[in-house]
Amino acid sequence: MNTTAVTLSTGTLEDTDLDTTLENILATDTPWKVIVWNDPVNLMTYVSYIFRSHFGYSRARAEELMLQVHNNGKAIVFTGSREDAEKHTQAMHAWGLLATFEKVDN
Repeated sequence: MNTTAVTLSTGTLEDTDLDTTLENILATDTPWKVIVWNDPVNLMTYVSYIFRSHFGYSRARAEELMLQVHNNGKAIVFTGSREDAEKHTQAMHAWGLLATFEKVDN
């Protein structure tokens, strides 16, 4: 196998390292989604209130998402950068909701 090394001031970087570095850079542009899951604890009106308060959704949009959570067991409430998805997931936890985040499927 023939690999080309790139000389940097800190040493060399193999092609495979460049590929990995490029993948990591591109991964920051990959959209992430925040999913809120249904739970037996929180009232539907409270979930709708959280979506309005935290995300700034209109009453109609917040209720639509809340009904998705209630009827389908989950709803995607945010799509964006990984950093923002992490922050929103933590915020949902602080409000007492079950939430996760994951990469958006291409």
